[in-house]
Amino acid sequence: MKLVVATHNEGKLVEIRRILAEDLGDDAARVELVSAGSLHLPDPVETGVTFQENALLKARDVARRTGLPAIADDSGLIVDVMGAAPGILSARWAGAHGHDKANNALLLAQIEDIPDGKRTARFRCAAALVVPGDAVDATGGDAVAAGNAAALAAHHEIVSETVEVGEMPGRIIRRPRGEHGFGYDPIFMPDDQPGRTSDDPDHEGEPLTSAEMTPAEKNAISHRGKALKALVPAIEALLR
Repeated sequence: MKLVVATHNEGKLVEIRRILAEDLGDDAARVELVSAGSLHLPDPVETGVTFQENALLKARDVARRTGLPAIADDSGLIVDVMGAAPGILSARWAGAHGHDKANNALLLAQIEDIPDGKRTARFRCAAALVVPGDAVDATGGDAVAAGNAAALAAHHEIVSETVEVGEMPGRIIRRPRGEHGFGYDPIFMPDDQPGRTSDDPDHEGEPLTSAEMTPAEKNAISHRGKALKALVPAIEALLR
């Protein structure tokens, strides 16, 4: 079964493939994950006001265009003292989308005077699986029967939708640490730890940031890992 991941980030595709492979077990070999970017699909505008809405928006767009089941996720950082910001604006908090260093620097400056005990935060992820059905043209007719190739490519009815949410609680530290991950990982210290401590000479013996964890350690506790793992039963149902 081919399953399209609604992303143009090949790194995210690799991460999702790794997470799903662990829980699908032998069924993983029956699922071919491809990215929306590799299929040259447009990146839809995220107009939702919640992570769930944006995840569904992206998955629906891909499923309708391709006629294939689609997975999408939307995630971000929620800082309690900031009233749940940056939230859905996490990737463009400093203005430019995906400018990680600028986003981190701005957030750290905004909570610089907040004491350590009140710098609690959490990553939240909504993951959606959308399953399409028959192709129809713009007037509701059968695009396959009509031989309308353009309609076939762009308009498939939606048969089912599943959305799951996962969270990773923790706190914001004062300076970035670690070389792995992306986004806010260098300034986020998860509550759940893998049982080892930081190798940073200045922070030896301290808990790890997300960016100091290996991919396997992070996936075991991450918000994205929890949300995607919750989708596994719905994916398995498609294989039956």
